[in-house]
Amino acid sequence: MVSTRRIAGVAAVAALTTAVAGCAGFTGGGGGGGDASDDTLTFTTWASESEQAAFEDLVAQFEEESGATVELNVVPYEQMFTNIDAQLGSGDAPDVFRVDYGNLGVYSSQEQLLDLSSYFSQDEVDAFTPAMWEAVSYDGAPYGVPHQTDVSALLVNLDMLEAAGIDTSTLPTTQDDAWTWDEFAEVATQLRSSLPAEQYPFVVNWQQGGVLRWLSWLFQAGGTLMDEDGAPQIDSAEGAAALDFTRSFYDQQWVPPASTPTGTVYADSLFSEQTTAMAFVGSFLVPDLDYFNEFEWTALPMPRDERGATDLGGNALVATADAANPDLAAEFLRFMASEDAMSSFCGATNELPTLTALEGDAVEFAIRPDLMPVFVDQATTIEPDDVRQLTSPAIAEIGVAMSTELEAAFVQGQSTEDTLANLSAAISDATGQ
Repeated sequence: MVSTRRIAGVAAVAALTTAVAGCAGFTGGGGGGGDASDDTLTFTTWASESEQAAFEDLVAQFEEESGATVELNVVPYEQMFTNIDAQLGSGDAPDVFRVDYGNLGVYSSQEQLLDLSSYFSQDEVDAFTPAMWEAVSYDGAPYGVPHQTDVSALLVNLDMLEAAGIDTSTLPTTQDDAWTWDEFAEVATQLRSSLPAEQYPFVVNWQQGGVLRWLSWLFQAGGTLMDEDGAPQIDSAEGAAALDFTRSFYDQQWVPPASTPTGTVYADSLFSEQTTAMAFVGSFLVPDLDYFNEFEWTALPMPRDERGATDLGGNALVATADAANPDLAAEFLRFMASEDAMSSFCGATNELPTLTALEGDAVEFAIRPDLMPVFVDQATTIEPDDVRQLTSPAIAEIGVAMSTELEAAFVQGQSTEDTLANLSAAISDATGQ
């Protein structure tokens, strides 16, 4: 159950290396769904159990309203982008597919996707959260619809905090009272002094392709990865502050030593088995944790420094440039991103909407609705400039280098100066700036 749920959120980063390798040989072909007729769409996605059920319900609704047929193809996440890249290369791609925001730019920058500019009015564009519309845009044109998002917050084991003498009645609940980095460090220190050696204060979810989540700390420090032209900006006082603070997680034994960006155990697993008292986790994992956790737990906002920030999880729906019936493909995307459809999907899957009309408490979440306001509030910390950097066509290549460099800094003794210099060089190589 965990494995099928997990893939929904890590998609934003876990496909980085696959996309880099898979897209290198694009020739511009697209197939429009093979033998699909003009009133038939092919739609390929990965999905957890709850996501698949939600997709099936919405596809049935669209078919009833439009008279069209949608052939829904659910594939394992591990195969998703390998298949899509091969299909794009051979001219047999599906009409519509799901893609994470981090990898969307790889496809849109290579003219593989349908430009949706003529299908959405300005009023319809304005209905989306600006940062999320930015996430599906490339050179000012939209190449998909922001279907849902997902952000990380801090989950805490209330029993372990109380055992360490932390008054859980005073825990932060909103961005306004989120812990500062110093306050978070004080809590971690208190937990460290209370816990046995085999247990740890917290774990960060940057394993298994989640390395770009480190950028949340850079953004919290007020830093920038690269400017609008792709020139590196990370070698800065803010970059040094973010790197030094996150490296202290390992130096102070606040996190399990193997929970580095190249680690193989997910943060939510360490939290569920009570190896850690706290964990940074996305909302899409709340249903799994509600099922597995045998202790009292809740969600808190992420710590903040110069500002609040979090990761950009979630996925867009896109149509291929050579879809057999582009008008029908665009109509399907409009339907899936409509207010009713998005509310239904997000409520069933504990994921977050991208329409401003659904902000706040407008969505009725199926599981642990008491926790979701923290995630909804956390999502407001995503700024358009964060999105610009996280959706750069170069971000996949940068993410690979970031994993290597952070590993070296966290546990191999590489200096802050060398790490930031190496990251700057990797950004320049990836962007050509």
